[in-house]
Amino acid sequence: MQLTRAADYAVRVMIHLAGLPPGTRVSRSELSTSAECPEQFLCKVLQSLTRVGLIASHRGNTGGFELEERHRSASVLEVVQAIEGPIHLNVCLNHDHGCSRQSWCPAHDVWAEAQRALNEVLGHATISGMAHTLSSRGGPMTIAPMK
Repeated sequence: MQLTRAADYAVRVMIHLAGLPPGTRVSRSELSTSAECPEQFLCKVLQSLTRVGLIASHRGNTGGFELEERHRSASVLEVVQAIEGPIHLNVCLNHDHGCSRQSWCPAHDVWAEAQRALNEVLGHATISGMAHTLSSRGGPMTIAPMK
């Protein structure tokens, strides 16, 4: 199982925005540079993050993208699910589809345990915490806020 590039880029964008002062707006092209993502591809990621309310989009000369303050402490799981939808390591874990083997299949228990662990790790990792870690490690914050 591997997360999509879109989910990875979304997490990168969110970490960057969380590392900026509240209310700071950043252009799409600057976010593209920061996330090391093609701008055309990033458009779709930004639309998804805006649609679920994790970030806000503003038009005009003072426009750009900014982190919605109430989501500064969003979990990585929330960001990934905004892009990917619910994460299921195996189809048998998808409650909408289920599995006729679930009650007796020993693999189901392993998949379910792995799913719980993944959700726990991603659910406890916050975007603001990751931005703080980036800053404390001297990581690049390459984007200057828009004036």
